Amino acid sequence: MAPPVPPAGREAAVPLRLFPSHRAPGRWGDRRRVRIGLLGGSFNPAHPGHRHVAEMALHVLRLDEVWLLVSPGNPLKPRKGMAPFAERLASARRIADGRRVIAADVEARLGLRETERTLARLRQLFPRARFVWIMGADNMIQLPRWRRWRRLARGTPMAVLPRPGYTRRALHGAAAGALRRHRRSCGALLGARRDRADHAPWCMVPAREHPASATAIRARLAARGNETPPVPDHFLDGTPGGTG
Repeated sequence: MAPPVPPAGREAAVPLRLFPSHRAPGRWGDRRRVRIGLLGGSFNPAHPGHRHVAEMALHVLRLDEVWLLVSPGNPLKPRKGMAPFAERLASARRIADGRRVIAADVEARLGLRETERTLARLRQLFPRARFVWIMGADNMIQLPRWRRWRRLARGTPMAVLPRPGYTRRALHGAAAGALRRHRRSCGALLGARRDRADHAPWCMVPAREHPASATAIRARLAARGNETPPVPDHFLDGTPGGTG
């Protein structure tokens, strides 16, 4: 059974376990022995919802770190309206704390854009780390459009976070149907043994939905004629803010 979800506003109270590995991942990898959540996306821009997802994953999945994997270019998203990579990475760094939540430019450094290939390479570079792929329910719906998505799901545990307007559709979608027999409790996601050695498990994280949306943020900025997204004030006091 998954651990209880903390009351709203207390997600940041997760005890801090400091490891020598709490640093941005280098291009050549290392031998850190930690449980790492990977939250990939365009981060166009990063926003409170991304921080909320990272902190809920840290707590519910008992992770040591969450890496915000800023994509150099998502092949499923149009280039129009996509900010330069440097700006998107900078926005991810503004919501990261550099210890438990780390903004990472791994894919750009490795020259990779496809999630399954990125995961395979990370397992080579960090052989002692245990990875879990984190995504919103909106991406669970789109998962069958990803290249080699079945191989991704077979080799890497996945945690799905609720998203307003998408959660129910995701649980009744093609990916959830194809992977139904591999769904487990979040507490068992990174257990010592798999129920089936030939396939990784996935879970739906019991977390509150967060309304933040990168699309809505871009629309507001465009209406104001502002090219640079401001840092939300509540990040300055450590209060956690879904993805978008």
